[in-house]
Amino acid sequence: MRFVLASASPARLSVLRSAGIEPLVQVSGVDEDAVAAALPDPSPAELVTALAQAKAEAVVADIAAAEPDAVIVGCDSMLLMADGEIVGKPGTREAAAKRWAHNAGNDGQLLTGHAVVRLRDGKISAHTKGHLSTTVRFGTPTEAELDAYLATDEPLHVAGGFTLEGFGGWFIEGVDGDPSSVLGISLPLTRKLLAEIGVSVVTLWNTPITK
Repeated sequence: MRFVLASASPARLSVLRSAGIEPLVQVSGVDEDAVAAALPDPSPAELVTALAQAKAEAVVADIAAAEPDAVIVGCDSMLLMADGEIVGKPGTREAAAKRWAHNAGNDGQLLTGHAVVRLRDGKISAHTKGHLSTTVRFGTPTEAELDAYLATDEPLHVAGGFTLEGFGGWFIEGVDGDPSSVLGISLPLTRKLLAEIGVSVVTLWNTPITK
C-alpha cells in the first residue's frame, strides 16, 4: 500500500519522513479560493477540512492509475488570529507584517484539516476527514528582528505567516497541543483517520518491524 501526500509542502514531507514514511508526493493544484467560495458561510474548521478533502480527491484519478492500492492524504492549515480573522498564506511581506502586528504577544489557533481517501484496485473504498486546533503563543520580535524575518520571505509562503521549524521558530514562545499539526500534518490525527478506514499506520512505516 502506498502513502500519497497531496501537497507540495516540504514541511509536511519532512514530518512524514522523520516519522518513518516515504510518501509519494502528488500536488493537487486545487483552486483554494474557488473551493472556499462554494461553501455557504463555513466555520474555520469546516473551511480547512473542506480544502483538505478537495486536495485529496483532486489526485484520485492520477493515483488510481499508477498506485491502485493506496491511501491519499490531503491537508490544509489556516490561522485563526487573535482578532478573529482566519488567514492562510500572506503572499506578500506587507500582509505578513500586518499579521505579525496583530499576533505579536498574543495567542492564535492554528487549524489543520485532514482528509484520507483509501484506494483498493484503483477505486475509492473508504474515506474520512477531521480537523485539529493547536494554540500558538507568539512572541514579540523587535522591529529589526521582524524586518529581518520578513526579508527571508519564509513567512510569505506558510499558513499564518510563521513557521515553527524555520526562522519563525525564534519568535514562537510555545505551542499548546500537537506540534506536528503546526508543521502542517498532524501525526496523531492522521493515525486516527487511517484507523477509521482500517489502516494501521505501522504498516506504512519504511522501517521493518521486528518481533
